[in-house]
Amino acid sequence: MTLPRHTIRVVTLGCAKNTVDSEVLMGQLKLNNIRVLRDGEKGREQSVIINTCGFINDAKEESIETILGFIDAKKQGKLKQVYVMGCLSERFKEPLQNEIPEVDEYFGVRDLAEIVKRMGASYRKDLLGERYLTTPLHYAYLKIAEGCDRSCSFCAIPGIRGKHISRTIEDIINEAVKLEAQGVKELLLISQDLTYYGVDLYKKQMLPELVTRLSDLKLFTWIRLHYLFPTTFPEELLDVMTSRTDICNYIDIPLQHISDRILKSMRRGVDKEGTYNLMAKFRQQMPGAAVRAAFIVGYPGETEEEFEELKTFVRDTRFDRVGVFTYSHEEDTNAFRLADDVSDEVKQKRAAEIMEMQQGISLELNTAKIGKTFKVITDRVEGDFYVARTEFDSPEVDNEVLIKCTTKLKIGEFYSVKITEADAFDLYGVVV
Repeated sequence: MTLPRHTIRVVTLGCAKNTVDSEVLMGQLKLNNIRVLRDGEKGREQSVIINTCGFINDAKEESIETILGFIDAKKQGKLKQVYVMGCLSERFKEPLQNEIPEVDEYFGVRDLAEIVKRMGASYRKDLLGERYLTTPLHYAYLKIAEGCDRSCSFCAIPGIRGKHISRTIEDIINEAVKLEAQGVKELLLISQDLTYYGVDLYKKQMLPELVTRLSDLKLFTWIRLHYLFPTTFPEELLDVMTSRTDICNYIDIPLQHISDRILKSMRRGVDKEGTYNLMAKFRQQMPGAAVRAAFIVGYPGETEEEFEELKTFVRDTRFDRVGVFTYSHEEDTNAFRLADDVSDEVKQKRAAEIMEMQQGISLELNTAKIGKTFKVITDRVEGDFYVARTEFDSPEVDNEVLIKCTTKLKIGEFYSVKITEADAFDLYGVVV
């Protein structure tokens, strides 16, 4: 057996789409007999590749701090090379080269082949589905498209990732089969905008067809859909979701705001009435579904009245999950031409108000689950508890079900759990 000739650590920052990109890269490197370490995995590496995020200020700062940390390690002789890839590198390559020249090379989001070759390996396009999973083996993300055709005023992603490019259904199914062979039981479909899937390739929205085809394979216990854009939401998707037991009753939808003026300025393509109607449709057709919504506070010109309008919407709709982001003034976006006139202090205050209100809603919704039994999947052990999730919870971002380690359970297996206690963001239960 030939020993690995080099060890490379891959550090992934940002979203699940970056996770998939890193896994594809790591798969290519391993096929070339290069030892690969995940971030946090024990081992000594000669080189590090940092897959960065460059979406908003906080993400950019985290990426730069991570780069500088590894540059310090290089200066101390603990590393030979530091490479940077991903969104930050794509968006700010030239200034990064000037400001942090100690990085050996910067790569963009579409430079996978170049990175593989730079590591002294042979790029195999026919093996793109051979990923090295960095998630627990029982769940995996599957990216169905790259880029985005939306023109949201605050978002830099289309400029970084390019136009929306759908993968073929056959290509997606082939990768899904490979993931199941690795032990994956929960498949999480991701892209910048799932609902746009197929428009470029098949001239119509094909997400319902894709989800049906994946469900027909009967390979996965759960299929979860992430990032369903509210504009031109394919309503036939709800029929598919309600008729299939393997598709999670889970709707992840970035609504961003409810004020008509702000939605128009954001270029969201939907208004307040349309948003309320869509939420009503979800509740009517999928009354048992968990709805996760994301919002932006502090958008240019957001008044107290418009913020209160958003608070009323969140309070009345009673979302199961809510994520709140403070507006980040990003160059190369349409909103950059507007005055960033809401102070950071006010932005943080408004975000905290929404989350405090949501905490109360979440506690009420969770308390109502006490005494009920749910199917869960176990993700890991933490202290004295197994950490599990229901179909209403996505990994890392949603509620968790904590089960005392009094009975031995297997990680990545499904169990029926009766809920005995609840707090705002976690449930406690026993296996029945």
